[in-house]
Amino acid sequence: MGSQVAGTIDMAIKVLLNEGNELRIRLIGENHTALQLFRAQLNDNKDVEYSNYFTGHPGLDEPELYLRVKKGKNAIKILKSISTDLVSEFSSIKLS
Repeated sequence: MGSQVAGTIDMAIKVLLNEGNELRIRLIGENHTALQLFRAQLNDNKDVEYSNYFTGHPGLDEPELYLRVKKGKNAIKILKSISTDLVSEFSSIKLS
């Protein structure tokens, strides 16, 4: 994952497509674990029609996340909301 600074994780993201109800982003340096978390949470959201990730060639391509939301909904807002939810879930983990 990205570098850790002051308890947060920086994730490099490149927007490849942001048109209408579709969003496609490239997550630099991420793997199946992070992408699966996003995909699962997004597909559970009532405003999401479809979400999936694509890894491409392991040695050549950075993974991409694709999101299509219902008409009138904002894909970036939904992705940010899911990100906030994931942060909340992980911040409540107690480690001994």
